[in-house]
Amino acid sequence: MPTYQYACKECDHRFEAVQSFSDPSLTVCPQCSGVLRKVFSSVGVVFKGSGFYRTDSRDASKAATTATPAKTETKTESKPDTSSTSSSTGTTKTAAAAS
Repeated sequence: MPTYQYACKECDHRFEAVQSFSDPSLTVCPQCSGVLRKVFSSVGVVFKGSGFYRTDSRDASKAATTATPAKTETKTESKPDTSSTSSSTGTTKTAAAAS
């Protein structure tokens, strides 16, 4: 269950209350019966347990091999000559059409 912080608008009394999500907000100060307001602050996120770090999901052998930079290979691709392919197919079509 979450803990909410409240502050009184009149006497500035500050306190925390453990409430369920479905519980209504507190509106009356327990010291002076003044109007309360919720105090919002930044949330500190704490990740507990395993699985939150890069090394948690790897084997020791894999972690050692990935620490060294990987070699990159460069491949050169030769493009087929389209002019000779189209002219040979054009000649074939012409020869086939003539017969």
